Amino acid sequence: MSDASPATLNELFLDAIERFRTHPVVMRRKVDGIWVELSYTELLERVKSLSHALTTLGVRPGDRVAILSENRPEWAITDYATLALGAADVPIFPTLPARQVAYILRDSGASVAFVSSQAQLNKLRETQAECPALRCIVTFDAVTTPGDALVFDALLAEGRGAAVAAWEAAARQVTADDLATLIYTSGTTGDPKGVMLTHGNITSNVVHSLARIQLDGEEECLSFLPLSHIFERMAGHYLMLHCGALINYAGGIDTVSADMLERRPTVMLSVPRLYEKIFARVLESAATGSTLKRRIFHWARHTGERWAEAKVAGRVLPGLALSHALADRLVFRKLRERTGGRIRFFVSGGAPLNPDIARFFYAAGLPILEGYGLTETSPVIAVNTFEDFRFGTVGKPIPRAEVQIASDGEILTRGPQVMRGYFDKPEATREALTPDGWFHTGDIGELSEDGFLRITDRKKDLIVTAGGKNIAPQPIENMVRTSRFIVNAVMLGDRRSFPIMLLVPNVPVLREWATHHGLAVESDEALLAHPDAMEKLEREVKRKLRDLARFEVPKRFVLIPEDFSIESGEMTPTLKVRRRVVEEKYRAQIDAAYAGVTST
Repeated sequence: MSDASPATLNELFLDAIERFRTHPVVMRRKVDGIWVELSYTELLERVKSLSHALTTLGVRPGDRVAILSENRPEWAITDYATLALGAADVPIFPTLPARQVAYILRDSGASVAFVSSQAQLNKLRETQAECPALRCIVTFDAVTTPGDALVFDALLAEGRGAAVAAWEAAARQVTADDLATLIYTSGTTGDPKGVMLTHGNITSNVVHSLARIQLDGEEECLSFLPLSHIFERMAGHYLMLHCGALINYAGGIDTVSADMLERRPTVMLSVPRLYEKIFARVLESAATGSTLKRRIFHWARHTGERWAEAKVAGRVLPGLALSHALADRLVFRKLRERTGGRIRFFVSGGAPLNPDIARFFYAAGLPILEGYGLTETSPVIAVNTFEDFRFGTVGKPIPRAEVQIASDGEILTRGPQVMRGYFDKPEATREALTPDGWFHTGDIGELSEDGFLRITDRKKDLIVTAGGKNIAPQPIENMVRTSRFIVNAVMLGDRRSFPIMLLVPNVPVLREWATHHGLAVESDEALLAHPDAMEKLEREVKRKLRDLARFEVPKRFVLIPEDFSIESGEMTPTLKVRRRVVEEKYRAQIDAAYAGVTST
């Protein structure tokens, strides 16, 4: 084994097996209430066996193998086995409906598909006739109606006994320029595009990200973001293996809180939505307590914010340090206990994180290292670190990731992390990539003199009012979501006289408020229609946005009774709101909000 950094994902895998094979556990998953462990030696044996079995199924270098599954060891085994053959895998979000799954299978030309369960198998059965290249399906679970589908364990058994030396030598022949994966973008508008990432793209991102964030073989992570998301796959899958961390697969988003307490991870990756929900629960708990409890909490929060800013700036005075220590004892320590008590840090990516939430977690001893990237950049472009940290930014670019700001404010990046292009879409590739390798991210941002990158919004999401005012909606929505009365918010108003906001109220909290104030309402529908409830929500929003310019504050509000969801098509699998879908779905309510207004 060479001391040099790996150049391919196959080298990364094989070198990690060699370095950490004496470690007892590489990954765990809960099955029927019991955590089942997998060692490095067992992982190698299963990857080797599955690779051999895939060759008997006709998989050759350059072929595509689809994975439609929740996070589990079988996902990782299939991934590594496919890569070892020089084939590329096609991860598919398990929440996608059958039609979207069929589109990805058809567009990618996947010849083999691995699915986790009967439910996922049923999706493929619905549209299998529309996927002519798909010739074989393998199920991770034993299913009730397999048809001609193969079972994963049986396939492993068939592949056992392959020559290790010959297999490893072949795996190491794969080069950094070879295609590793086709990842289909969520597609907030139009059909998703297959992002072509090479072994070199992703492996360089692992190596250069680790140069900024130090991890070691003592770490444990809790993996719950979908492995079909490049953020979780690179950082929670390849990077964790490369540094010898133990990977615990959560049972799902609903079990994360319990899994944190049980497995006590030291590091976790998430999109901002998890931190928003934790923050909202903390605020709700404080608000429903006694007057003394509320006062203590608000004092602790204010003290923590001041301490966090001073700490990052390197100027904490003794009096503030003592106040923070007391706040920690009274409030923040309890939050750490709810995460298992061992978290060294969280990592946030996928969307901007509200700085108020970042300060609160930092003060609580749970720092969130916010980063930035896209599927097309493998994904990390920049990330905050303990050495270089600033609230409201996504940190400094990682080594070899060049960043510049275009004349219109768009962030451009170039480097080994940037994709080869979009699969079978040369025109889209030319639009995204300049001839000299600069990738147009579609995000608007600013780069400080000392190198910190700040994201202000998505280029396509910017609202330009009829009066010519430019409004970035994401930061405003993030401010509103910190209210315990509001679950979600979407701001609209492009080419209109003023912005409006769609609000998803936290109905249980609003009902509690209504009861306390003597409002007699018989149903949730009546509650949301009550003028006093609407006035309360408007006050909450305007209180959160009191420091904005007048033209940035929404003038009217539309209440949405249910939160946006992936199933309804209003959110992408990475929990980004599809604004165009939301705007179309609630067109009548939006038009009513603008009734009688003439754009000028």
